[in-house]
Formats: sequence, structure tokens, C-alpha cells
Amino acid sequence: MALRIGDTAPDFEADTTEGKIRFHDWLGDSWGILFSHPKDFTPVCTTELGYMAKLKPDFDKRNVKVIGLSVDPADRHAGWAKDIEETQGYKPNFPMIGDPELKVSKLYDMLPAEAGDSAEGRTAADNQTVRTVYVIGPDKKIKLMIAYPMSTGRNFDEILRVVDSMQLTAKFKVATPVNWKDGDDVIIAGSVSNDDARKLWPAGWKEPKPYIRIVPQPK
Repeated sequence: MALRIGDTAPDFEADTTEGKIRFHDWLGDSWGILFSHPKDFTPVCTTELGYMAKLKPDFDKRNVKVIGLSVDPADRHAGWAKDIEETQGYKPNFPMIGDPELKVSKLYDMLPAEAGDSAEGRTAADNQTVRTVYVIGPDKKIKLMIAYPMSTGRNFDEILRVVDSMQLTAKFKVATPVNWKDGDDVIIAGSVSNDDARKLWPAGWKEPKPYIRIVPQPK
């Protein structure tokens, strides 16, 4: 079944570079980012894993756990990690799931059921759809899904920005406009009536149109 935003992120058990986990238990009360890779020792993914390791302290500050997935066995990831550190300056500092039987990839609808049950003999091109970022909330619901082609490196600065937006809008009755960054003005959520908005923002708001009510970012 296809996954959508708002669905419960499928739970699973898997081997990782930091031992066996059950995904929901591992997440606990944290936000989570699961990002997948079609195969170890692939060039674009090498750059991504290094940059995510560099950004991990920023995700830690936001109570976001990071976990990667590659269809190869977890024990093979260790050799790739050395290459990542050598070429990118950062070694993966988060667990990497091994998915040699393609169970997680199929569970998350990144590969079709007929893909078989073994990563052995499969190329990165065979697994090219295993290139998705999932952001998962503490309620275990999928908050964001972005799928990328193999030839385009992911923008994890953008994922960090989106996490800031989602955490802000989960706490306050606001939405964030195009290209919003932390500290920019926000929009009062459409579900908030003007009467209720006056209680929350007694100083008022800018209103270029009745349906666009702009206020400073809540603290």
C-alpha cells in the first residue's frame, strides 16, 4: 500500500551498524529522519552521508534522531563509512540500517513486491527508487516524504529548515510561507478565526488579503 503524509510510519526490526533495533522503540518520543540509499559505495550517497554527519548536531538540538538505510548488509556499511570519512571529512555518526532482504524498502513502498527478497546481484540502478527522505513525528506519523533521483544529491539544509517549520507549526497555530527561515514572519493558520486570532495576537497582524494574516514568528 502506498504511504502518505499522515500515515503511521511502518514499524520494523532490522540490523544496523549500531545493533538490532525496533524502529518505533528506537524513535521513542523523538522526531526522526529516515533516509534511504540504493547501494553502498555509490558516489552521490557518499556525499550525502558525510554532510548528514556534519549536520547531526543541529538535528540533535531539535530532538531529531537520524537513521540511514542501504539495501546492503549492515556489516558492509563499515567499509563504506571509512570511505565517507576519507572523502567527506565526516564519518557517519548515526545508525545505518542493513536491508539485504529488501524488507524495509518494500515496507516503505520504495521497491515493488516483485523486487525479490535479496539485495545480492542487484545494482544501484535496480534500486534507484530507494532514494527517499521521511520525516516522522513523535506520534510516529509521517510528516514529510521527498523522493530524489539517483543523479541529484539531497539538500539536507532544506530538511533542517522543514523540521524547524514543522516543529513550530506543531506548537503554534501558524503556517510558514514560501522560503521561510527560522525568525521570519509567519501566517496565522486558516483554522483560527479572527476573534481567536485577536486573543493570540492582540497587537494585530498585516493583512494584504483577508485570508493572509501575517505576524512575527512566535517565540
